[in-house]
Amino acid sequence: MITQISTLFLDESKWFTTALGVACIAVVVWASRLRRSEVPRQLKVLAAMNLAYACVIGTMAFGHILAVTIKLAQGTLGGSPLLLYPLGLALGVPAWWLAVSARKLLRNDVATRRTLLFLNAWLAVCLIALGLTNLVLAIPAALNIAYQRHSKRALGLSIVIVTIAVYLFLFVGSLIFLASGGSFEEFRGID
Repeated sequence: MITQISTLFLDESKWFTTALGVACIAVVVWASRLRRSEVPRQLKVLAAMNLAYACVIGTMAFGHILAVTIKLAQGTLGGSPLLLYPLGLALGVPAWWLAVSARKLLRNDVATRRTLLFLNAWLAVCLIALGLTNLVLAIPAALNIAYQRHSKRALGLSIVIVTIAVYLFLFVGSLIFLASGGSFEEFRGID
């Protein structure tokens, strides 16, 4: 039983789909709770976009840290825990800080807006620094920044549509990857 559970947690093909599912559920719950509030729509949308991204990256980082821990306990870890744990924390801590900041955004203070810009930029830079295969995961951060900085309603709507399209693309891609049964190492050409 424990072997089956650890095998499930170590299967990276399931983590991305799970992360997108967590993000979708979080945003739906968030939107339903704020539906009748008097918070301006633009703030609600910005908060939802940041919450979605925080959930995706935060869940993936949690999965990474959990997998490193399990492999370390099993004695099968292929890298240094002194490198792998900070890698997960460098993404996980800012991602969950982003989720908390998204909630604080509803107060509409300038400091929270600056924090959102910084966290999105940090996550995008870290992901790209870890490899160009992560570029697609950095796109929502760039879209979050663009939406926060936009000033025209049509541009804001376009950014939201592109963001939804990116998440749909990622979800379909994650389902295809999940169905393939391949590993991330095979996808990157490491195996």
